Parts: sequence; structure tokens; C-alpha cells
Amino acid sequence: MHKHRLRIIFLIVPLLFQLITARAQNRVIQNFDKGWKFYLGDEPKASDNSFDDSKWRSLSLPHDWSIEGKFDEKNPAGQGGGALPGGIGWYRKAFTMPSSSKGRSVFIDFGGVYRNSEVWINGKSLGTRPNGYISFRYDLTPYLNYGSTNIISVRVDNAEQPNSRWYSGSGIYRSVYLTTTGKVFVDNWGTFITTPKVTQASALVNIQTKVRNTSKNAGKAVLITEIYSPKSKLVTSASSSFTLSDDSKDFVQSVAIPNPSLWSDVQPHLYKAVTKISIGGRAVDSYETTFGIRSFNFDASNGFSLNGKKLKIRGVCNHHDLGALGAAFNVRAAERQLELLKEMGCNGIRTSHNPPAPELLDLCDKMGFIVMDESFDLWKKGKNPFDYSRDWDKWHVKDLEDQVFRDRNHPSVFIWSVGNEIQEQWGDEAKGDTSGREITRELVGIVKRLDKTRPVTTANNEVNPWNNLIKSGALDIIGYNYNHSKFKDFHKTWGIEKKFIVTESVSALQTRGHYDMRSDSIRLWPPAWDKPLLTGNPDLTCSAYDNCHAPWGSTHEETLKEFERLDHVSGMYIWTGFDYLGEPTPYPWPARSSYFGIIDLAGFPKDSYYMYQSVWTKKPVLHLLPHWNWTPGQDIDVWAYYNNADEVELFLNGRSLGSKSKTDDYHVMWRVKYEPGVLKAVSRKDGKVVLTRQISTAGKPTKIVLTADRSKIKADGKDLSFITAKVEDNNGNMIPDAEHLITFKVQGEAEVTAVDNGSPTSMESFKANYRKAFNGLALAIIRSMEKKGKVVVEAGSAGLQSARIELELE
Repeated sequence: MHKHRLRIIFLIVPLLFQLITARAQNRVIQNFDKGWKFYLGDEPKASDNSFDDSKWRSLSLPHDWSIEGKFDEKNPAGQGGGALPGGIGWYRKAFTMPSSSKGRSVFIDFGGVYRNSEVWINGKSLGTRPNGYISFRYDLTPYLNYGSTNIISVRVDNAEQPNSRWYSGSGIYRSVYLTTTGKVFVDNWGTFITTPKVTQASALVNIQTKVRNTSKNAGKAVLITEIYSPKSKLVTSASSSFTLSDDSKDFVQSVAIPNPSLWSDVQPHLYKAVTKISIGGRAVDSYETTFGIRSFNFDASNGFSLNGKKLKIRGVCNHHDLGALGAAFNVRAAERQLELLKEMGCNGIRTSHNPPAPELLDLCDKMGFIVMDESFDLWKKGKNPFDYSRDWDKWHVKDLEDQVFRDRNHPSVFIWSVGNEIQEQWGDEAKGDTSGREITRELVGIVKRLDKTRPVTTANNEVNPWNNLIKSGALDIIGYNYNHSKFKDFHKTWGIEKKFIVTESVSALQTRGHYDMRSDSIRLWPPAWDKPLLTGNPDLTCSAYDNCHAPWGSTHEETLKEFERLDHVSGMYIWTGFDYLGEPTPYPWPARSSYFGIIDLAGFPKDSYYMYQSVWTKKPVLHLLPHWNWTPGQDIDVWAYYNNADEVELFLNGRSLGSKSKTDDYHVMWRVKYEPGVLKAVSRKDGKVVLTRQISTAGKPTKIVLTADRSKIKADGKDLSFITAKVEDNNGNMIPDAEHLITFKVQGEAEVTAVDNGSPTSMESFKANYRKAFNGLALAIIRSMEKKGKVVVEAGSAGLQSARIELELE
């Protein structure tokens, strides 16, 4: 009798397993950004389902409450944090799980919450995460009500400040997703795809997959991985049969792809792996992984090569904020930034100094950027009173593991950086303080355990032989922050076999559209990093000529010349691509955002942008500066950036002022006695005209002119159009010092979601429908709603002819 019962049980269990999995559908990934309630302040009972949130504000994620606040030097974050408020905030969302989901697995995925978050489902605490930049997941399955209401509650605590050296933002500032699977599924970040052998003729692709079984039943199953080409055609597949008897199981599959389309910075071809699990012939899960096929190498003598060809990594560092939008991530806003950088000739991004939004890496995959994916701005030794150093011991292993698991399939990620300007670089060896060496070895070991395919570095502002991080011997590449004069002697310092990258450089200071004479003297503001700025302009402007920089840095041109001429320098990431909120070093209040960007906070290029474009692209460039509104008789330095030409000739009101050719510099200059009229530059190659540019003296301001970066946008509630408002005279000349107050109005299914002008000292709110022009320009960011149709944007200002522009929501 006992044996008979056992036989029946052995027959029934596989049958039950098949019934359970047969009911399951493929996974469903639902964007969970809509329908949240928000309250700024602390409500200790807000995690209870019975709590009344009817008076709370309704909003959609991503959301940053700090950007909605007022600038104030008394805000605890200080200037370094953008002088905007922090505090505590609560989010709640009510949702219904259908009865059909019972018996399945349900997870909530947060892209990033700044900071100190705690999440509840139906009053049950799921956990806390102090790190504001890492993505994380919670399993909701045991606590859900099926066919009735569920409440997600999130408490975000960004009250203890300063905790960051730049603007952090506050809140659930990245997207949230609800993922529903069967009981047998590919784990979160559960695939790892590598390409160990790559040639033009063939590529070997290895796929590691972790499958989870939460059904507590055994059964036979099949794991199938299909590889699709960049043109969405099935290329090949691999199949593995198995009996799933454990909670999780790891698989390794290999396939060969003939004549692969290689990923590069100029042709970022993307493949897709679709991993399927089937039981009893029925698909129970499907998991997609985007990847690229490429080979690369860092060489001590010859720098970086991609797919066998030498390539300089010409990159920039960027913080995570999106200007007037704050920290709230928006795909289109990030895409616009990357488009502007690509147009400049940039091919690299360093995620300073933290894991980025996963969608940013998706964009870098598609657009061809070589990413240095950075983890930490500090380790156990802190930089601010309330920073991550307090959480280091408990959380650094988990946070770093999650970053590598999440990001290691991105073909754009080429380098891991596990620290920026870490305090453990220094230590008194006589007193046994060599913690920098031990921690470096630990962090590199964590990365290498999860990903052996990419090198690991740290960004070091201490480049002398006593640097403990470098002395650890664990780093694959040595990274220098600044110190451009020491690039050439790198191998003398560290050895001929060591590989080198410039992790951060330049820190030049510029205010877009402002020019101080003379331009041929270098301004070091302040004279040393630990001294205040006692000189400079009273209005806190800095000349847009490339002749002013922080004491630890250089001009753009100084560093660029060193970088381009030295073969062993594999790449360089400039500080910074865009101005960013916070850290207005060295400027005092009311400065509240940086001056370091090649592009200002609103996305308007500064003049140095065109220097990089002239060196880093083959696109014909002739850029003339400054504007042409001055005092008669004043000596004005006229610069031109150009390429694809032998010389540039300058004309003032038809008179030639002579031709100039570049020698050791990337620009040419004339000193000109100002007179009103037309300044014209003509570039020539072999005597033939390449380009002509001219700047005219502007008259009285008479009108506003609007231009949109895109006139057609998606009616999805998230897409954006960036509208530039320019103040001009009757002849179409921009007024170089215009500061008119411009009001924006929208007719149709869209709204003004933010405004800006690029000024680092403006106290105006980003969350308004008006903005003063700054040196002739202002910006309105228009967000679509969810209804198709035409939208009209109007801009008006007292004394000026108004303007309007049409957008189409598709």
C-alpha cells in the first residue's frame, strides 16, 4: 500500500508541475509610472493600506521633487547640491492584480530612488536601499491580493544633507516596472552574453543563463536561445534540455554567427537574444537580451583598438541630471544630449560618478558611445557628513554586484570604474593605513567574479607613486584625473607595460555668450583649489574664450593637444559634456550650477564645442567668435575654429584683415579695432572657398524667433520637444545681450514642462512658463500628452513681436 501511494505521488507531481506551468503565460512587463500619489513630508502611517491619501498630489514617474523647489543658499544641500531642497517624501499607488495572475510570480523593479528608500506592499515592508543610484527589485508574490486592491507605498528620505557633491534630486526619479512571470523563469538580469572570439568571418557567442524555479516541483524543460540579427532575422539558436529540480540552475550555451555585423561607435549594430523556457511543449517564459558583437583591446603603447582598428576614445563626463528637468530621467532628454555630443564628434561617456539610468545605456548601445560605467564617488572614507560612506560596510558589495549584473550585457560598456577621487588614495603606510589597496583588490575581485571581459580602473587625482589604489596592483588600466602635463611621462612613473586612460580632464570655466578681453592670457580661477575666488567678474560670468580654468585643470585646447599627440593615451573623458546642477566651483552664491560644460545647462553649445567638432569630425567647420556688438575703437579678439582648409581670411565691412593658418593651436586669432558692420570669415583649401561665416552688428531687438528640435513627437505623455527662443533684430541678427522676459503658452494636448536659459546664476524656477533670455536665448521644454493632434506654442515679450510654432503629436 505504501509503495502504491508513492507511485501515485510520483505520477501526480510531474502532472501538477505541467498544469501549473501550462496555465502560465509568457512574462508581462508593465510600465508602472502612471497613477501615483505623492506627499512632500513625513507620514508615519502612510504604509498602511487604510491610510487616506485622497488629498495627496497625483503624478506620474519619474519624479524629482527637489527641482520643483526654490533656490536658497540656506538649503542644507548647499551650493554643491544645487541649493535646492531635499526632505522626506512619500509615494503610493493603488492597483489591482487580476485573478488570472494568481499562482504566478510578480516583481516590482525600481530604476533608482534617491535616497534611503523603503518599500511596502499592503503594509508589508519589502526592504530598504540607501544608495540612490542603483536599480533594485522586490518580490511581491507572497503579499498580493488577487482580484482586489493592492497598495505600494514608498518612503524616500533625502533629509540629511549634504550627502552629495553635486545635485542629486529627490524621489523616485527613474522608471518603475511590474514584471509578471510564471513559476519557472529567467532570473532578473539572468543572462550574460559574451563574444570571446570575433573575426570578420565569424563570431563565437556564449550565453550564460540563470533559470529560477519557485514552484517547488521538478519537471523536464527545454531552454532555447534564439539569436536575431540587427535586421531582426533569426540567425541561429541553441537548445538545452534539463530537469529543473533546484531553486535555480545555470546554463552555458554557445553559438557561432557567420559574417557578424560588428558593433562600433560609428555602426552600432545590435543583436537580440530571445531566451525561451518551455515545459511540455508550452512556452512558459521569454526573456530578451540586447547585445553587440565586438572585440577590443587596450595596449600600453598604442592605446585603444576596436574590432582591430586603432581608435581614440573621445569622451565626456556627465552627471545624471537633465538640466531643467532635474534628476527625473527622460529618454528623449538624454537622447538629445547624446545627439549634441555625437554632432561634436564625441564617442564616449563616463557616468560620473554612479550607475546611470539603464535607459541611458540603451541609448549608448544604439548610438555608439564607449561607456566608462562608474560605481562610487567614495568608499569608506567620506566626503560629506551624510554620504554613502555611512552605508559602505553593509551595502557596497550588493550595490556593486547589482550594477555589474544589470549592465554587463550592454555593448556600450567597455570599462568599469569602481571609484572617483577616492580618499583612500592616501594613507600613512607607517601607521598601517593601506586600506586603499585592500578595498581596491576587493572591488576589482567582485567585478572580475561577475565579468572578466572588461578592464577595471579608478579615476585618480593623485598620480604620484604613493597612490594606494594604483599600488594595489589590481587595476587593469590606470586612470588619471587632470595632470595633462604628466601624460607624456606616464610610463616613466608606472612602467612601460601599464595601460593608460584619462578618466577626467580639463575643468575649463566658460559662460556661454560672454567675452572678456584680452583672450591670449590664461586666467586661473581661483589661484589654488583650497583658496576662494577673490578676482573675477562681479556678475559671476566667465569668458567664453578658452582661456579660464580651475587650478587643477587646463584649457580645453591645452589638454586636447596632449591627448591627440600621444599614442599611449587610449581615451579621455572631459569634465564635462554639459553644465550640471550644483558644484558651481569656484563661484560663490548666487551661482548654483556648473561652468565646466562644453554645452550649457539648456543645451546651447558654447564656442569650445566647435573646436572639438573641428578636430574630432570630418564635417566642414568654420566657427567665428565673438558677437559683433562692442564699443567703437575697442580692441576685440576675433577667433575662428576651422578644419578641412589651409587658411581663413577675415573681412571687416569688406576690407581684408589678412589670412591666418593654424600652427600649434586649434584656432586662429586677429585683434581688431571694433567698428559696427559685418565681420566675415572665409576658409579656403587649395585656394578654393570651403565655408563662409559672418556676424553682423545687431540693431534694436524687435522679435522672437522659435525653432524646435523636433516638430513631430509621440503622443505618449513623455515625449519632448525642445523649443529655442531667440531674440533678434529686424535683419535676423541675435541680440547678444538680450535678457527679455519671455512667456510661453501652449494650445493643444501638451504642456510647458520646464524652461531654462543656460545661466548658472538664475534664480528663476525651472517649473514655470516664462524665462528671461540669457545672452539672447531661452528654452521651453514641451511635453506631450496622450492625444494626437496639432499643438501651437506661442512666445511673447513686452516690446517684441511674438512668435508661434506648430508641433504635431503622433
